[in-house]
Parts: sequence; structure tokens; C-alpha cells
Amino acid sequence: MTRTRLYRNGSLILEDFPTADISEYVNDPDVAVWLDLCDPCSADFAMISEEFGLHELAVEDARHEHQRPKLDRYRTHAFLSAYAISADETSGQLTTSELSVFITPTALITIRPDHRFDIEKVVERWDNNSDLAKYGVGFLLHGLLDHIVDGHFAAVQDLDDRIEAVEDLLFDEGRRQMDSVQRDSYALRKNLTKLRRVVLPMREVVNSLLRRDLHIVAEPLLPYFQDVYDHVLRATEWTESLRDMITSIMETNLTVQGNRMNLIMKKVTSWASIVAVPTAVTGFYGQNVPYPGVNTQAGFLTSTGVMVVASALLYWVFKRKDWI
Repeated sequence: MTRTRLYRNGSLILEDFPTADISEYVNDPDVAVWLDLCDPCSADFAMISEEFGLHELAVEDARHEHQRPKLDRYRTHAFLSAYAISADETSGQLTTSELSVFITPTALITIRPDHRFDIEKVVERWDNNSDLAKYGVGFLLHGLLDHIVDGHFAAVQDLDDRIEAVEDLLFDEGRRQMDSVQRDSYALRKNLTKLRRVVLPMREVVNSLLRRDLHIVAEPLLPYFQDVYDHVLRATEWTESLRDMITSIMETNLTVQGNRMNLIMKKVTSWASIVAVPTAVTGFYGQNVPYPGVNTQAGFLTSTGVMVVASALLYWVFKRKDWI
């Protein structure tokens, strides 16, 4: 599936035109061409390699998934690899969507391995900021990166909210709450690891785009890319602080469990000490007081029933207090 757009002198003049017509426009310095390939085949990669003169190493990186976020500079173009990320509203599970981007002086080529990345939101962002379209490919690249970084920021904020919810359970009584804190903290740490792999390298990517010697971003667009870079820095710093928060939650949870166990042991030891005194006295003097039903079957059954009921009662009390 392909999408195409053609901007000339800041105006959108063509959309969804055949890819075979791209060669008629890419050599015109007054145009900006956008080509989007979703789940491309070998023929698609051969086409863009021929039409845009892309380096074989960059094409190879685009063909193979799971690249690290990066910006590679070649003689006639640049290759950018990035990830969009979203969080499930119910479970909080993070989902990443890989995106490969070729940047030439007159064209922006986006390659998506599947439909998880919502390109329509990027198109909507371009349409809402059409006054910047006169800056050509830089305008297209800014809208794309701005959308991706905003997604990173939203994912970091969602993770922060979930961490705060777990913190509220730290000092709640009950085994269920303790198990929930332990399970959720490990799930949050797993999500944070995935988030750090996506967010942290973007600082280097956007910073490289701001370099004037690369001539990728026009001078009037530098403030807009600087704003994106500021958002990347905030997301990066926030992500690093979340790692400290999760570590603190896990350590605090272990401390709370240890303190709770010590309190239980103190209570049980106190009761054992109370019971030990009469036990020691009667045991030392060998007291054997006759009881009703001694030396009879009814007495044996009665005493056995008393022991069973007393044991069951103690079990119920300890279970109710969450000691066992």
C-alpha cells in the first residue's frame, strides 16, 4: 500500500498520484514529494532505490526490522530510523511501531512494516500546519518527528501515572495488595526498559538534525526542531527519573514486607511466651489432673475434638490477620 503527496512552493497540488510519476518531480527544487510505503515488497525497495538513488546500506537497514533509533548521513540523502510508541489504556502494555525514513533534498520517504503506526495523524498534523509547507521536506520531517515525540511524551506520562498508583498501594494491609505491588512493579520495569530503548536514542537523532553542516533543516525551521528537541530532553529526563522511582518502589516493598514479617514474629513470639510459662510449670512438676471422662472413649473423643477445634480456631485467627 502506497501514499503520495506533492507540494509545490508550499501548496499541496497532488495527492495519491502513481509512483511511476515520481521521477517527473524529484529533480525539481521547488517541490517536496512524500512517498509512504506500508508493508513494502522487494519491488518497492528496488523502485525507491532506483528513483531516488539511495545507498544500498540504507536500503538494507530499511528492509530489516529492529534497527536502533539513529540518523545516518550519506552523500545525497539521510536515513532515519525511529519508533512510535503507544500505551494500552487498560493494561498499560507498551506497543512500539518501527518507522524507516529516507530524507532527500526534494523527497521524504516513509517505510512502515505494518499498519500499527497511524500515518493519518501525521497527515492531519501537516494539514493543520500548512503555513510551514513552503519549507519543503523539512516541514514534512518536522510534522513526522513532532508526532512521534509527542507519543513518547504521552507514554512516559502514562507510565508515571501507573507508578504513582502502585506507590499508593505500598503501605496498604493485606497479602493481595503486596502481591499486586510486586507484580505491577516488575511489569512497570519491563515497560520502562522498552521505553528507554526508544526514547533515549532520539536525543542524539534530533540533535544531529539541528546541525547546520548537514543542511537537512532550513534556517527558519530550526526553532521548530529545537522545540521538538526540548520535548525529547524532557521525555528523556522523565524516563530516567521513572527508573529511580520503580527501583525505590521495589526496595520499599521489600522493606515493608520485612518489617511486616518482623511484626508478625514479634506477636507470635509474645503469645508463645505467655503459653510457655504454664507449660513449663506443669511440665516440670509432671502434673496430671484428672478430667471428666478420663480413661473412657468419650473423654478421648472430647479431648481430641477440643484440640482440633482449638487448632482450627487459631488457623482462622492467623489467616484473618494475614499472618499465614
